[in-house]
Parts: sequence; structure tokens; C-alpha cells
Amino acid sequence: MVWFFFFSFLLAHLTITYVPPTFPPFLLPTGAFLIPYAIFLFICGIPVFLLETALGQYTSQGGITAWRKICPIFEGIGYASQVIESYLNIYYIVILSWALFYLFNSFSAVLPWSNCNNYWNSEYCVDGLNVSDSGNNTNATSPVIEFWESRTLKITEGLHNLGTVRWELALCLLLAWIICYFCIWKGVKSTGKVVYFTATFPYLMLIVLLIRGVTLPGALDGITFYLNPDISRLADPQVWMDAGTQIFFSYAICQGCLTALGSYNKYNNNCYRDSFMLCFLNSATSFVAGFAIFSVLGFMAQEQGVPISKVAESGPGLAFIAYPKAVTMMPISQLWACLFFLMLIFLGLDSQFVCVESLVTAIVDLFPEVFHKKGRRELLILGIAVICYLIGLLLVTEGGMYIFQLFDYYAASGTCLLFLAIFEVICIAWVYGADRFSDNIEDMIGYKPWPLVKYCWLYLTPGLCLVSTLTVSFTYIWQGCSGGIQIFLLSVLWAWLGGHGHFITKLGNIIRLVMKCLQENHQAQTAPSSPQLNLSYNYTLLLVLTSIDGIAQNEGSIQVNKMSSRLFK
Repeated sequence: MVWFFFFSFLLAHLTITYVPPTFPPFLLPTGAFLIPYAIFLFICGIPVFLLETALGQYTSQGGITAWRKICPIFEGIGYASQVIESYLNIYYIVILSWALFYLFNSFSAVLPWSNCNNYWNSEYCVDGLNVSDSGNNTNATSPVIEFWESRTLKITEGLHNLGTVRWELALCLLLAWIICYFCIWKGVKSTGKVVYFTATFPYLMLIVLLIRGVTLPGALDGITFYLNPDISRLADPQVWMDAGTQIFFSYAICQGCLTALGSYNKYNNNCYRDSFMLCFLNSATSFVAGFAIFSVLGFMAQEQGVPISKVAESGPGLAFIAYPKAVTMMPISQLWACLFFLMLIFLGLDSQFVCVESLVTAIVDLFPEVFHKKGRRELLILGIAVICYLIGLLLVTEGGMYIFQLFDYYAASGTCLLFLAIFEVICIAWVYGADRFSDNIEDMIGYKPWPLVKYCWLYLTPGLCLVSTLTVSFTYIWQGCSGGIQIFLLSVLWAWLGGHGHFITKLGNIIRLVMKCLQENHQAQTAPSSPQLNLSYNYTLLLVLTSIDGIAQNEGSIQVNKMSSRLFK
């Protein structure tokens, strides 16, 4: 099965390279972030994006069997990426349930988060809250915060108290899964048609919101704040980790998506050109989105008479606190609220059904004899949707936000993705061979990639990922809770465990052959000279060497299996 049109492949790639599940740290107030962002873009983002896309296109396999085919001992990379993908399928779509809930509430005559005259508001709620309004009242909150915490989430005091399921969010989550299922149940041909609308509509909305944002009073202050560099922040390792997280997450690197989408390409598709084009388009989109967001934040700061740093939020707070608060200050606020949450929903749906498609592709390619029968693929997608929905109900309980934060910080975090990227480039560049993989790409597109890409695979990418990981990993692990650490380890340990069985099997073959080699050597020393015996000894020694090579290279393992079967009949 291949893409119905080449443009469908580009749009499908684009749908997973919009934004992370929560709004990216790229939109945080620091111009200095652009420096590590650019470094990660050229050293890690583009090389690994090309590596995964080319791997899928060359092998025509999903996220697990592609690694098995190219280098069996590193098959665990595929399992690790699919574990991360499974986490994403569970918790990413919860954001869509929040967005749907806000969208439905945007059709009211008065936006419910615009005032304190609602049953969920407390006595501490203050309309138009800013620093001067709150005075000495440290408990004062704004209506938009109370709508988020007391109406939408009904958040409890901690993870130890999950409370009950929020039935309104549970229904919104069910609606999101129903839409996702019917977008992908017929495979990439139906997905390719859906993305013609879902991938282009957010761009239209982004342009509309950008034009509206830059025409607001105070927008220039927000844009200046967005671009103003704070060089001292470069000394903070977390800034570098945030830059790596933004690149890896927004490019869907180390999640198996790129390999799965690339596997549906025609063999001669120019994946090299596509990788550069999509990476630059993604970064340009994030950069333009920064103007749209910070122009609105500048308007909010001027209206409230506070510094921009006081109104800037990251993560869910930007989407469900800062921006909803901004639209209440605009004329026809219901219209702008609807447009914003529609954009957010389409962004999330695009990424969600591509992530599910990636997991489905990996499972189908892993068990082709089971799922290539008629109707089996649809049942598999339905099973994944039902299981993920049932697990996702934990995240729409009253304490579900705490579980969501665990998943967001540990399950598919920058540390997990950077750690997995190190394994990927070591596998391709050092075990399979960077020159050999470049030759494979040349065979597909007709020319070799730029030599700098090969050197990134060999040295620059693993070096930068390793340094970034080590600088924050100690704090990341030891300050985390036990549940978060378990989620993290379950993600990354598959990179080693997945190929462990293959290694043990091949090691057993080697030991067996070595013992036979020693036995024949002993016979050759104690018995009269025999050309046939010497030939058998040399042949067995060749099998040992071929078996050692076969641990890393699939071709070698195939060869040794054939030779072993002849020898041990």
C-alpha cells in the first residue's frame, strides 16, 4: 500500500510536525532559545528526520520490523518507540477532550470564563484580575483560572485523590476517539484524503489569528518580548533540553511515526529533499506561531497593566488560560474563541490519527499473517481505540491532571527521545554503517546525501544528545516520583531489551560453533593429517566469524543460518 498522492505524504508528515501535546517551550519568553533551537535543528533534527524517513522508505516496514530488517540486535529501538507512541495515544488525545469542552462552551451568549457570576466560582474570584486588583489577597483568582480548575478539571488536591470521572470530559474524549477512528480505519488512502482539510485548515486559522493579533494594541511590546534575547539563559542546561525536546517532539522523531509514514512511499521517492523541506516548514510555522501568540500576550499585558512575563504561560496554561483570557478582551469574543479551539482540535486530531496509524502499521508488519486478512486491520484499530479510551478515563478524573503531567514529563519527554536518538544513530552510523546507509539512500534517490549529514550521524548528533541528556538526567531522575521513573524506564529500556533475545540466540550459536571448532582442532592435532578434517576445521572457524558478524548484520545472520543447517544435519 502506498500514498494515494505524493502531496498526501507531505501533508501527513506535516500533521505530526505542528506542535507537541502541550504548547512548546519555543513559545516561552526567551529569544535566546532560538540559538540552541537552531543548533538542534541542524545537528539533530534534520539528520534524524532523514534517517527515520529513509529507513521506512528503504525497508517498506513499520517502526519495529524496519529495525529488525536493517540490524536485528537493535530491534529494541522499534519496541521503545512504539511504547512511547502508545503513551502518546493515551494521553495526547485528552487535550482534544479539553479543547472540545471549551469549544462547546464557546457557543454560549457570554463566555463562561469571562466573569465570576457562575456556580463554580469561589468568593476569591475577581473579574479582570491583575496585580493591583488582588492587593494583599493572596488567594485571589481570575474567572478563567477557576473555569479551568473548578469547572473543566474539578481538580483535586493531589495524585493520591483521583476523585470521580468527569463525565463531560469522558464524552468529549469518546467523541475525539470516534472521529480519529473513522479518519484512519481504511488505511493511508483514507488518511491521505482527510489531511487535505485537517492539515491546511490550521494554517488558515493561524493566519487569521496572526492578523488579528498584530492589529491589537500592545502587540508590538509582545513581539519585542518574544524576540528579545536573554543570553544568560544559555548557561541553563534546561534551556538546551527544552530546545531538544521541541525539535524532537514537533518533528515526531523517535516515535516511529516517520518510519511508518516513510514505509508507504514509493522506493524512488526523494525522501532527502522532503526531509529538509518539511523540517524548515515546521520551524517556520513555529516561528510564525510565536508572533501570533505573543502579540496577543502583549495586548493582555497592556490591558491589565502588568509585565508580559506575568501573563505568559506554557503547557496547557497557554491554550486553556492565557488565550481564553485574551479572547474575552476582544470584540465578538465567541467567534475568536471558536476559531482558536477549532484550530487546536484540528492540530490535535492530525497528530493523533497519524500516531495511531504508526502503531497500527508496526503491529500489522510484525504479524502480517494475522492482520493482512480482510477486516482484521479495522478490528485492530478499534481494539487500540477502545483500550486507549478506557485507560484515558483515568486522565479525565478529577485528579487526572496529575497523571497527565506524569505522562507529559516522563513518558515522551526530551530525555526519553534524546536517549533513543543516541541508540538510533549508533545503530545506523556505527553498526550498520553510515557509508552503507548513504549508499542505500543513493540507490533510492539517485545521489548521496550531503557529507555533513553522515558526520552528524557519526559524531555530532550522538555527542549533542549525550551531553544534553547527561546535564539534566540526574536531576530529572532523582527529583521525579517513583511512578514517573517507572514510566520513563519502561520507555527507554526496550531499546536494550528488544534485541536481547536475538543476541542470546546468536551467542548460543557462536558458543556451539566454538566448541565444535575446538573439538575438531583437538582431533587434527592427535590424528594423522587429513585434508578433509582440516577443511572441516576451517569451515567451522568461518562459521564462527560469520556468526559474530551476524549478531549485528541481518545478512550475516541469514548466511550463518543456512551454513549451520548444512553443518549440523
